[in-house]
Amino acid sequence: MDIDVFVAAHRAEWDRLAALVRRGGALRGAEADELVRLYQRTATHLSIVRTELPDPALIGRLSTLVARARSAVTGTHSPAWREIGLFFSRRFPAALYLGWRWWVPAGLVFVAVSSVIAIWIGTNPDVQATVAAPDEIREMTKPGGAYEAYYSSNPAGSFAAQVWTNNAWVAASCLMFGVLLGLPVIYALWANALNVGVGGGLMMSVGRGDVFLGLIAPHGLLELTAVFVAAGIGLKLGWTVIDPRGKPRPQALAEQGRAVAVVALGLACVLAVSGVIEAFVTPSGLPTWARIGIGVVAEVAFLAYVFILGRRAARAGETGDVDAKYAGDTLPAAA
Repeated sequence: MDIDVFVAAHRAEWDRLAALVRRGGALRGAEADELVRLYQRTATHLSIVRTELPDPALIGRLSTLVARARSAVTGTHSPAWREIGLFFSRRFPAALYLGWRWWVPAGLVFVAVSSVIAIWIGTNPDVQATVAAPDEIREMTKPGGAYEAYYSSNPAGSFAAQVWTNNAWVAASCLMFGVLLGLPVIYALWANALNVGVGGGLMMSVGRGDVFLGLIAPHGLLELTAVFVAAGIGLKLGWTVIDPRGKPRPQALAEQGRAVAVVALGLACVLAVSGVIEAFVTPSGLPTWARIGIGVVAEVAFLAYVFILGRRAARAGETGDVDAKYAGDTLPAAA
């Protein structure tokens, strides 16, 4: 077989295949079919050349063309940066928005319970006596006492890592154990509400409630909101066990479980921000209004992220679940 005759006979097909590959995703239906057909032919031509016409230059040219055509036909993985962009611009905010009917009530109940506990302790000396001895309370609540010293007890960098680890564990626990009908989530919310209420109540009892708010608000607004989100999404997962909403229970749990994983990853970043604020802003020498202002800005930015970007993504059909190609196949179910 003459190599020049072979090249002349098939050059038009190779050139056409190269042109279709360059156009990539802009192909129409008929052109996509043509791409597949020419890819198969060119792969056959490459096999013939390798066995009967071992020309290195032609083999190299056809190998490159076949490899590019194979990628165009089978598709390629999205670049990592694109997946990260989709995660933060669509999947994570959509998952947050679609779960707001769970985490907003959880947050409101938390604030109500912790406020009632704080007022009860702060206005009732008998209750204070059951929490700690008077000398211990004075030691904890005095200027520079345990409540204030806690935020500067370690170098800011290590303290931020410690806070992030603790809060990430609390959020992950709410998300993971939500599948147990949400009972561990309710317990975690109660324990944290009790902790906040006791601290606030003891500081109120010595007339330093404003100091307590000045210490907890800068980081606590965003930090507690992240905990509320984790609790709400965990409760939603627990309710899915009870009511899979017309879907087979394994399928419903798989879908919601993948959304939980998305929320867990996203909240790790949110809690990192609140940890930095707690380590560097809360104990800083900034005026109270400035420290609280930073916390308010972070909280407003997060809520805007959820209710503007998340709402838009949800309306576009985003559910917080992974792409169907990664989710796996499901068995058909009778209606």
